[in-house]
Amino acid sequence: MAKEIVTKKLFIEISKSIGKISAEVIVPGKPKAIIALAHGAGAGMNHPFMARISNELAALSIATLRFNFPFTENKKGRPDPPAVAEKTIEMVMNKVHELYPKLPVFGAGKSFGGRMTSQRLSKESPAFMRGIFFLGFPLHAPGAPSTDRAKHLSDVKIPMLFLQGTRDALADMTLMTKVIKALPTAILVTFEGADHSFKAGKQDLLPKLASISAEWIDQVLNHSR
Repeated sequence: MAKEIVTKKLFIEISKSIGKISAEVIVPGKPKAIIALAHGAGAGMNHPFMARISNELAALSIATLRFNFPFTENKKGRPDPPAVAEKTIEMVMNKVHELYPKLPVFGAGKSFGGRMTSQRLSKESPAFMRGIFFLGFPLHAPGAPSTDRAKHLSDVKIPMLFLQGTRDALADMTLMTKVIKALPTAILVTFEGADHSFKAGKQDLLPKLASISAEWIDQVLNHSR
């Protein structure tokens, strides 16, 4: 019998000056946890990748709240500055906990969204936040290998899961492996031949991305019991 899945659209006010953003909650029957799921720099919350990963997770009893960053909400091409993006993450996490106070809350994001989430959590991590996973961490700009964008990760104290394609132009695998090894709460899972969008030939990697994320969430929750 298929799980009952409830979908609800809402708006979240970030601040008086920034305004409101759109969001969508997908909640399966008897969810184990809920994820504040942030999109990347090149597409909003309704991009097929974002919608599909949310539905794949719902099938595994994981709820999600997807949301737009203000630049997407206002149809601007340039991503928000970190202060605005991180404020958005903060307010979304608080709203998720307010709406579903009994559910464990996780952060997650595609590329830019994941990095902005971890930057926020490196400065302040609410007690209700249980972990964060990255759907392609953007370690550096294409063709410019560096680990500068990873410096803040050592200040993230909750569990982290990095899902990375081995052909990701924004994450040199030698550097990525080195970064993860230095983080005691982090796990790296690689997808052979996949690029930054998790495209790898004709393979459909989204079900695998969702199942690995759900298994990791189970492990985090079981470990903390």
